[in-house]
Amino acid sequence: MSEREILTAAYRDFNARDIEAVVSRMHPEVEWANGMEGGHVHGKDAVRNYWTRQFTTLKPRVDPLSIDPDEHNNWTVTVHQVVHDLQGNLLVDATVYHTYQFRDGLIARMDISQTRLFTA
Repeated sequence: MSEREILTAAYRDFNARDIEAVVSRMHPEVEWANGMEGGHVHGKDAVRNYWTRQFTTLKPRVDPLSIDPDEHNNWTVTVHQVVHDLQGNLLVDATVYHTYQFRDGLIARMDISQTRLFTA
């Protein structure tokens, strides 16, 4: 499976709340951006726990608009992010950028930014 296919499937499975399917595509030492509290969570169990907590308070949906590699083998996903609280109130409707690094064919790191990052 290519990096683009892995990312496409990860977004599909995240939106379906299939945490195990997404985590299965991650490196055991994954570093994952913590969009709720800042920083990163480290390791598959930490990502699983982070999402489990997130889904008890929020209903996020992230739809990739584009998935592009850069010259450093990172991947930037332009994402339409919509987040509601559990009562259905809209909290976020924005375009954000997720940047991924892969190791051994698995997602090793994900970062979030409001602006597209270009690396030289």
